[in-house]
Amino acid sequence: MTNKICNLFDIQYPIIQAGMVWCSGWELASAVSNAGGLGLIGSGSMYPEVLRTHIQKCKNATNKPFGVNVPLLYPDIDKHMKIIIEEGVKIVFTSAGNPKTWTKHLQDHGVKVVHVVSNVKFARKSAEAGVDAVVAEGFEAGGHNGREETTTFCLIPMVREAIELPLIAAGGVGSGRAMLGAMALGADGVQIGTRFAASMESSGHDNFKNLIVNSNEGDTELVMKNLTPVRLLKNSFYSQVKEAELKGATKEALIKILGKGRAKKGMFEGNLDDGELEIGQISAQIKEIKPAGEILNEIWREYVNTKEALCNSTI
Repeated sequence: MTNKICNLFDIQYPIIQAGMVWCSGWELASAVSNAGGLGLIGSGSMYPEVLRTHIQKCKNATNKPFGVNVPLLYPDIDKHMKIIIEEGVKIVFTSAGNPKTWTKHLQDHGVKVVHVVSNVKFARKSAEAGVDAVVAEGFEAGGHNGREETTTFCLIPMVREAIELPLIAAGGVGSGRAMLGAMALGADGVQIGTRFAASMESSGHDNFKNLIVNSNEGDTELVMKNLTPVRLLKNSFYSQVKEAELKGATKEALIKILGKGRAKKGMFEGNLDDGELEIGQISAQIKEIKPAGEILNEIWREYVNTKEALCNSTI
């Protein structure tokens, strides 16, 4: 199909699998790429040499394009970028930081750079930094999020008016119908996290995946807004954070509660009580764990069928 995102990344469908910490290893990324989308390895949970291993395994598992997501707030970013360039990765999605820091360096080494934003201001800054595309992510999304709490439905048309770059919608997208809505609002493609977190190839723990498919409306909430806003499934850890925030906890107190390795404990090791369980609102719509390729194909078919039905409607 003729599409800016497909042309930019040389992929069949304008569907990107988000680079989620503890869920997006080489198995998920290669499965999505093999199915015609763009798979991303989530480097935020990886030591540099672990990232190198995942890149190498992904190259062996697919001959299709894939990329790496790099949250710029994590340590060892310079080592991550060095490995990405050495291993010949051609697509990098950056987030949680200043896009000016790495964009030109990566592009000078033949890498296409996409930056994730949660508001119009940073979409413009990303364009000024020279990125190749922008992901605009509404606050429905799981994981680290925007303080403005702007929904995807509102964010996409505002960013579309502000920049001319290829635009990818994220946050609350987990079906073909949602994808069509995002495209109607001005997106050129979509980035999907939560739906792929509950796939067979996701490196998340089975306990975490099962909790996702059994979750209901209202089971997630955006917390730690005074530290780093993050959307979580509600559990004992969430309750501890929420109680502390209601009592006016300082940043230092929240950092102490958070501690180290909370997301690993919950999402990767399966501790559903004390772990940090990052997931989006769309989790309430997910009722089955499936292969990533099957998920992508279902989303695409529903997108095409819904679009055709609307075109043929007399309304």
